[in-house]
Amino acid sequence: MPIDPTKAIGTELPSQSFSWSSSDVLLYHLGIGAGARPGDATDPAALRYTLDSDAMTVLPSFGVVAPTFHVTEPPSLDLPGCDIELASVLHGSQEIHVDGPIPTSGEAVASTRIAEVWDKGKAAVIVQEGVATTPSGDPLWTVRSSIFVRGEGGFGGERGPSTSLPVPDRAPDAVAAYDVTEQQALLYRLCGDRNPLHADPAFAAKAGFPKPILHGLCSYGIVLREATALLLDGDAARVAGFGARFAGIVFPGETISIETWDETGQQAGKILIRATISSADPARGGAPVLADCYLEVR
Repeated sequence: MPIDPTKAIGTELPSQSFSWSSSDVLLYHLGIGAGARPGDATDPAALRYTLDSDAMTVLPSFGVVAPTFHVTEPPSLDLPGCDIELASVLHGSQEIHVDGPIPTSGEAVASTRIAEVWDKGKAAVIVQEGVATTPSGDPLWTVRSSIFVRGEGGFGGERGPSTSLPVPDRAPDAVAAYDVTEQQALLYRLCGDRNPLHADPAFAAKAGFPKPILHGLCSYGIVLREATALLLDGDAARVAGFGARFAGIVFPGETISIETWDETGQQAGKILIRATISSADPARGGAPVLADCYLEVR
């Protein structure tokens, strides 16, 4: 049986000690498009992400990749009770909540467990939760993520909740667009995700795609960076949390449109975000990238 929820749910994975440097943070920021626009090389707001100075700041999404940043092998799927193949896996959702601004360098220990396994019929969803602390035990951030495993549903498990975070029925408060470069996925894979789906055309074809696709976490970081610039003056220290469901794929060379709604003073208490593909191609224009996307403000 490829997935056995009775063996998977609640399992604590081996803890992982890791460290990061300012060079890692700079590479990550470059991988998610910081410094890519004309004028960014002299713009103080952009340089907070790309120059190792006293003003340097860290986007909280870096915490998602920090534990595996120096990994050079494809992602491991050695999960108890889950016999699955990498070509069948897509990132389903991602959340991070930080206890304070992430330092530009440091050491930490990550503890992760399998929290849920959902049976979606034709697919399975595996949810993991993790906590990062300093070596002395002080909390740094928490994460929750899910992977979508095609063809592995139907094992008789619970279907799981179905929730959504719709954007307001009004024009967005601020918008932006980011042009994904042709080499974006090749650069971002140096941030610890060597999944061949994002670089190897033959592997992408095996997974059912016409060519390699952008990492979901690269789109995730791009949207967070753009939303922070739009409504928080680029101040990453004000971001307390960021979450999204990966609703579609992005091909290198496409443009991501980002729309934001400031609901921090409303019941939602968040900045709500919608990310879609901007394209004249009717088959791609308006295609979703991130859904149920929100930014929590400190």
